[in-house]
Parts: sequence; structure tokens; C-alpha cells
Amino acid sequence: MYTEPQVVTVGTVGGGYAAYLHGNGYAKVSGVTVRLKGVCDIDAAKAEAVRDAYGYEYACSEFDELLADADIDVIDIVTPPFLHISMVKKALQAGKHVICEKPLTGYFGAPGEQNVGATPKSLMYKQVMAELDDLRQVIASSGKKFLFAENFVYATPVQKAAEIVRAKKSKILFLKGEESLKGSSSPVAGKWNCSGGGTLSRTGCHPLGGMLWLKQQEAAARGERITIRSVVADIGVATACLNEDEHRHIAARPEDVEDFGVCTVTFSDGTKSVTMATDTVLGGTKNYIEVYCNDAALICNITPTDILNTYFLDQRDLDDVYIAEMLPAKLGWNKAFVNDEIIRGYVGEMQDFVETIAYDREPTSGFELAYQVTQVLHAAYVSAEEGRRVEL
Repeated sequence: MYTEPQVVTVGTVGGGYAAYLHGNGYAKVSGVTVRLKGVCDIDAAKAEAVRDAYGYEYACSEFDELLADADIDVIDIVTPPFLHISMVKKALQAGKHVICEKPLTGYFGAPGEQNVGATPKSLMYKQVMAELDDLRQVIASSGKKFLFAENFVYATPVQKAAEIVRAKKSKILFLKGEESLKGSSSPVAGKWNCSGGGTLSRTGCHPLGGMLWLKQQEAAARGERITIRSVVADIGVATACLNEDEHRHIAARPEDVEDFGVCTVTFSDGTKSVTMATDTVLGGTKNYIEVYCNDAALICNITPTDILNTYFLDQRDLDDVYIAEMLPAKLGWNKAFVNDEIIRGYVGEMQDFVETIAYDREPTSGFELAYQVTQVLHAAYVSAEEGRRVEL
């Protein structure tokens, strides 16, 4: 029997890069009608550009205008991390479901605090965990959905790996994941008070989130309870040794954050995961998760892939052709992104989120995963600063 499709109405706050990633995902959602109602940014031109690109009904510069719009079901938060917690709470209290980009939160310093990165990481950890525990209560009392926009969970190779692990009931013994690139395009990525950390939290949260989720899938399939036992980490500023000329190809400009991080998680079953993240890798973004089980090895290559290799002697007529992220030029051989919004998980992410809202079910990536990722990252900062294993 035919039924009218469900409609989910979206209001987006933030007009930067992530708004386009989410917009590309919404464009391919099927089975549920997505109505893009309003987009907001303090820079009106950015909001208008997103509106024009994806067909939002209006653009505005006041967050409260989205919250007051009775048509909007869900607020999609793609702002810098220091705004996340306050916006999440306001949206929930306004009766909206919430999609929140990663990382969920961090320590951003007290008002007027300078050189936030020098703050003792144990103090950061304590404050962030208190914020997370408070947010859990706000979410529970709101009766609304919290949807954690961790696209690595929805990346097609990771989803397939999870299907295999569930089917075979494999024991995952070791996971290794990485997101590395030449630095962020964000002008505030080098400032702890805006980003809440450096490359380990800004990009390392992706493979970390994907690996923690895969361990959850293993535990559910095997009827086990697997928790995080401890965290060991090392961070640093690898680019500090470069003079200005040597630095010309690296976009990372850390002020009080790290541009290199590695974090080892030990799970309650004794198995391990290693997360790597650096702002020192040229040649585009490097995204993968490797899964080593008792009866399988699964290599999830997210970017780059070998679907299409391109070779150009010049860049004529290619100004409007997207080849790959973080490439300074299109000359020579490159591994082009094909169906990037699908492979990297943005379509699957948005499909899951709108279905979660339309059919009142739990999301694949929700608050508990966001909580775990944030806790591990801040335990990692404590470990790196104090030179010890942090038990959770």
C-alpha cells in the first residue's frame, strides 16, 4: 500500500566547508523527503552561498531565527567546535533534534585566557567530562535525538567491514586508523581556544570514532561488553624545525596546538587500536582504517582510492572540476575522488539521520560514541603531557 514519504525539515547553522559536505549528502537521500528550510552564518555571504548551492528556502545571520522556525525539525550544527555545546543545548531546549559535527567539544579556555594550549591537560579533561555529563542529562530530558556526524562510521568500506565482522562474529585484535593531510584550511585551526586541540582532535577523531564503533559492532555480534581500559599518547609540533621557505608547502600553522599525534587505546578485552593524525602529509588527504581479526584482515581505504587515476600536463579548463581534497595543483598523476560523498560516508550519514528522525529510532552514530571519542582524545592529551598511561 502506497504511503506518502516522510518529510524532515532541516535548519543548518554554519556556512563553511562542512555545510557543503552535508549538503551533498542531503542531495542524495532517498525514501525520506528532506526539506532544506534555513541556513545561518554570521557571515551573511557564506549563508547565501550555501542557500544558493543547495536550495535552502532562506539564509539568515541569527541562530535564534532558525530556533524560532516552527517548521524546522532538526538543527544541523557545522560551526567551529567552541560553539557546539552551547548551540546543541539551545537547539534541544527549543524542541529541535540535533546533528552535530565532530569533534563534539573540547577545552577552549576561560574568558580572556591566553595560550590556552598551555593549560594543564588534567584540568581540560575534568572540565570537558563535566560538560559531557551535563549534556547527557540535557539530551535525556529533551526527548530529542542527538546525531553525531562522524562520517567515518558511514564510509562505505567501514560499513562493509562491519557487516563482515558481524557475520563472522570475528574478534578484532588490532585496529589502525589515520587521517593526515598538509594542514587545515581553517584560519583558526592553530588556536586551541577555537579548535579545542590540534590535529589529534581535529582529524584524529575520525579514525578513532570509526574504530571505536567497529569494536561496538564486534561486541554486539558476539554478545560481549567491551569498554575502553586505557589510553597512551604522544603529540608534538613536527613543523617547528622548518624555516619559512621550508614551510611553504605545509598549511599547518600551529600556535598552541599539535601538528602530530598518535594515540593507543587498550580495550577491556586486551585488544588495541592506534590512531594517527598529522598535518605534515603532502599529496592530499590520507584516510583509512585497517582491521586485523582472528580470522580476517580488512583494509578500509577511504581516501585516496584507485577508482580513477588522472594525468594532466596542464590545468586548462579544469578550474571548476574537483579532483581531490587538499591538492595544490592538478598536474601529473593524481587519484581523483569519485562519488566522494558516498565513499566518505556523507550520504549514508544523512540517510541514517533523517530516517532516525522520520521513524523515531536510534541513530547508528549517536551521543555515546561522541562521548567516548571526546573522552579518549582528552585522556590522550593528559597521557602525552604527563608521560603516563591514563586508565579510564
